[in-house]
Amino acid sequence: MSCPICGSETVPAYRPFCSKRCADLDLAKWLNGSYAIPSSSDEEDEALDDEAETQAKLRH
Repeated sequence: MSCPICGSETVPAYRPFCSKRCADLDLAKWLNGSYAIPSSSDEEDEALDDEAETQAKLRH
């Protein structure tokens, strides 16, 4: 199995990565929003925004 970041062979301690560096690079991509699931329509985005806004108002 090869590392999804650099393509090197994986190391069991960091699997599926080859090193802590590649594992950290992958984590950084998740945290900064580089990985995202594309939505199928703008209507879905608006509905989710409305729902999040409603939930936020209910919490306060």
